[in-house]
Amino acid sequence: MDGFERVEAPVEEIPAMAVTGTLYGVGMGPGDPELLTVKAQRILMRAPVLVHFCKRGRRGNARTIADAILRDPAREMPLAYPYTTEIHPEHPDYVAALAAFYDDAAGQLADHLGAGRDVAILSEGDPFFYGSFMHLWRRLKDRFPVEVVPGVTGMSGCWTRAGTPITWGDDILTVLPATLPLDALTERLRGTDAAVLMKLGRHLPKVRAALTAAGLLNRAVYVERGTMAGERVVMLADKADDEAPYFSMVLLPGEGRRP
Repeated sequence: MDGFERVEAPVEEIPAMAVTGTLYGVGMGPGDPELLTVKAQRILMRAPVLVHFCKRGRRGNARTIADAILRDPAREMPLAYPYTTEIHPEHPDYVAALAAFYDDAAGQLADHLGAGRDVAILSEGDPFFYGSFMHLWRRLKDRFPVEVVPGVTGMSGCWTRAGTPITWGDDILTVLPATLPLDALTERLRGTDAAVLMKLGRHLPKVRAALTAAGLLNRAVYVERGTMAGERVVMLADKADDEAPYFSMVLLPGEGRRP
C-alpha cells in the first residue's frame, strides 16, 4: 500500500433521451377503401391512438373509409367540429371557435405524444390538400416527430370514375374553391385550360353562373360522391337542380395537345 486511500470516482449518469410518439397524417383516399395505400393500412393497424374529425353527432367520412380494417373502438379519438356550415367560414365567431378547437385538440394530442404514444390522424384524400390535419400539424410539427402518408385525392378519384382525363399536353390545371366570389371564379376559369371546383355545397349555382359567363358550361362534369356508394356522374348542363352535397365537385377537363 502506498498510504493513500483509494476513492472510486462516481459514475456520471447520462440522462435518458425522452421518447415521444410520432404524429402520423394518414391519407385515407377519396372514399373507396380499396384505394388506401399499404402504408396507410399498416399505420392504422398499429397506432395506439386514431384521431378522426367529424360533425357533432355523426361519424366522419375518413373514419367510415376505415370500417373494413378497424375493430378496436378503444383506440379511437373523435374530434367534433364546433361549426361546419352553420355560419360563414370568414365570420369572426367561426374563426375564433375553430382556432380554439384546434388549440385544444393539439393539446390533447400532445399529451398522448408526450407519453410516447403514436397518434394517427385519419385524413380524407391527402393530408396536405385542404386537410384539417394541417392545422394540427402546424401546431405540433416543431415539438414531435411527424410522418405524412400521402393519399389519393378526391379530385383524382372523381376524374377517374368520370372517365375524364383532366389534362393533355401542356394544359394548366387550376384547383378552385367554390367559396370564391363569382367574379373571381369567372376570371380564373377564363385564364386556365382545365379546372377542378371543390367545396360546392350551396355554392353550386354560383359555379354554374361562373362557368356560363366563361363560356365553359358545356364542358363541365359534375361528380357526386366519387368512388363511394351513391356515386353520380353527369354533365353539369344536364343537372336540373342546384343541390350538391359536401362530397361533390365539378371538373373542367382540358383540351390540350393530343398526338
